[in-house]
Amino acid sequence: MSEPTASFERRVVMALSSLYAFRMLGLFMVLPVLTLYGDTYRGATPALLGLALGAYGFSQALLQIPFGMLSDRIGRKPVIVGGLLIFVLGSIVAAQADTVYELVLGRILQGGGAIASAVMAMVTDLTADENRTKAMASIGASIGVSFALALVIGPALAGVGGLALIFWVTAALGLVGVYVIIYRVPAVSHGGGIARRRETGAVPALLAKTLRNRELLRLDVGIFALHCVLTASFVVLPGVLVGSLGVSRAHHWMIYLPLLAGSFVAMLPLIIIAEKRRKMKPVFLAAIALLASALLWLVVTPQTLLWWLPGLFAFFMAFNLLEATLPSLVSKLAPAGSKGTATGIYSTAQFLGAFTGGAAGGALLQWQGAEVVLAAGAALVALWWLIARSMTPPRYLASMLLPLNGADPAAVSEKLAQVVGVAEVLAVPAEGMVYLKVDSQKVKRDQILAVMVS
Repeated sequence: MSEPTASFERRVVMALSSLYAFRMLGLFMVLPVLTLYGDTYRGATPALLGLALGAYGFSQALLQIPFGMLSDRIGRKPVIVGGLLIFVLGSIVAAQADTVYELVLGRILQGGGAIASAVMAMVTDLTADENRTKAMASIGASIGVSFALALVIGPALAGVGGLALIFWVTAALGLVGVYVIIYRVPAVSHGGGIARRRETGAVPALLAKTLRNRELLRLDVGIFALHCVLTASFVVLPGVLVGSLGVSRAHHWMIYLPLLAGSFVAMLPLIIIAEKRRKMKPVFLAAIALLASALLWLVVTPQTLLWWLPGLFAFFMAFNLLEATLPSLVSKLAPAGSKGTATGIYSTAQFLGAFTGGAAGGALLQWQGAEVVLAAGAALVALWWLIARSMTPPRYLASMLLPLNGADPAAVSEKLAQVVGVAEVLAVPAEGMVYLKVDSQKVKRDQILAVMVS
């Protein structure tokens, strides 16, 4: 790749990563503070505040796959700009809300700006096949950074101007995203986008088949449980930090910052072991067990800072580790040509988990108490461990997308199937593409290209 092309792709990826990060930062900033400041809204109850916390997940889950498909028809930019404007509208509604019902409406509208699939498709449109994995990883990293920053910035902003200030800042971030997509990202022709959607978005014809894949369903259950527990926990944790642990609500970032930084450093060796030494399954199961144990620790130990800090550290370490390994497992387990559909279903399950965690966590907090919320979370994660325990150890395969360039699909498939390191081949003549799953330690892209032209 030429230097100008490489520079162009880096700028595109940085722009789209920042756009994604701004939006997720706005969604995440209310996570550690909504239940602390929510009692100022008329009609507020723990159940309704929990619903408000997770409400964005419902509309996000409902619309992200349709929005991705719409971007194939009318173009990426119109869908992304439209989604961001819906997000901004929701933030403004939430900022001006006086009642808890208006707050819930604002959060639903925020989630209605479901642009994830369209952004991922745009990354595919604007990057070369060999650089796509790095580009997707950059966007994934931006989400992780947004989550960490949100837990620090959210309490600080709320301490100055309450939830309204957070929502106004969120609206401003959405408008910055509109500027980025209009002026910093080039336009993309959306003709013939279906071929690329197999890698970045859901294809309707593949939905039923992908939903029947038991290995992928285990991961969908897992991400549902992970984000259900995360959201439900943040219905409870802020109140416990203030009430029982005596931490001023404006100073919660002082707790979250060292815990997040320390847990991130602690989980890195486990990521290396999982990927480089190919111990993904044992590390994955250990992380699930650690998350269940952390929640159980918070249930049974005294509610003092000395006792809760180790539990919170283990909670964040397990969450960060699982948040990093689950997408990797989806990529490894998705059949050739089905990665986008598998990822779309997985993301839908993630947002449904956030919605369920907020709604169920708030209801349990109102009618049973904080300990029951955490205990229910521990039970859900334990059930997840039992489901994940029988998973097939993943093959360490990477997806690859190559053009057929007019070659005979049957002949290309036969030749590629004989190459050491090529595990799956799917040639799609209507798209002019061939989809592969390969062991990158055994075969390189250049070798495969040489076989195709031989």
